Amino acid sequence: MKVGKKQLVLVNDRVLIKLEKPDERTHAGLYLPQTALEKAPVQTGRVVAVGPGLPIPTVERSDDEPWRENATTGNFMPLQTQLGDVVLFLREHAVDVKIESEDYVVVPQSALLVLLRDDEWVEPTR
Repeated sequence: MKVGKKQLVLVNDRVLIKLEKPDERTHAGLYLPQTALEKAPVQTGRVVAVGPGLPIPTVERSDDEPWRENATTGNFMPLQTQLGDVVLFLREHAVDVKIESEDYVVVPQSALLVLLRDDEWVEPTR
């Protein structure tokens, strides 16, 4: 993700999420204070950047295994999460970050509960 003149690079299985504004009212019509909304155990947001995935250890090659010559597995196991997914995640695992006066959270993929994928979503340009 490009941030100004710099490139934002997430490591391992981390996901950068732009928080969606939570409902300020309950279904019964009560207004919730901002502190209660921020401390909710589960929150929703949209994925704006994804790390490369979980590292895979490299295996030493042996002369006794010639079939491994052309086999390449890569260095990372890719994540299930994609750019544009709407995610439901555990707030206790999130780390708040501010990038160019925008609020985001960084969450490991293991803290994501649900992915909602929209095939028509287009990544906004900066």
